[in-house]
Amino acid sequence: MSRTSAAGPATQVLSLDTLVRVNRGRRRSGPPRRLPVPEGMNVPLGCDAVSVPARFGPLLLSRLPRVGCVYADPAHWWWIVPSDSDVALEWPAPAHYATGAVVPDSPRIPGLIYKPDGTLPYTPPIPLYLALCQVTGTTPAWSRPISA
Repeated sequence: MSRTSAAGPATQVLSLDTLVRVNRGRRRSGPPRRLPVPEGMNVPLGCDAVSVPARFGPLLLSRLPRVGCVYADPAHWWWIVPSDSDVALEWPAPAHYATGAVVPDSPRIPGLIYKPDGTLPYTPPIPLYLALCQVTGTTPAWSRPISA
């Protein structure tokens, strides 16, 4: 979208969505390390990931009705979710939301520890979010009181 003013050339107006996507597209130093989707699986909704400290992994696994691909290293478990699963959700600490399923600050890619049957690698984000809130003792964002 462009606007022309009497004072000068056209200026471009960017929406908040555009600014968020531009920020997500910025490169970090070094090549990105992405969690690889297993061969034969489809990612029609794109691919992001949520990491949690390893101690929470088994607790989450037992609370989820459906589990997608899960990766692990000694410190973290990584859950594949559809792209933009962070929109309108505040993932509770100590979780980390990784756009593009990029593993930050890791010398190697975590290993795949769970692969679902079928062709979709996703863990549904809302049940994952609720289970994570439960194990961390966090009130879901939509249940918190609104302050003025």
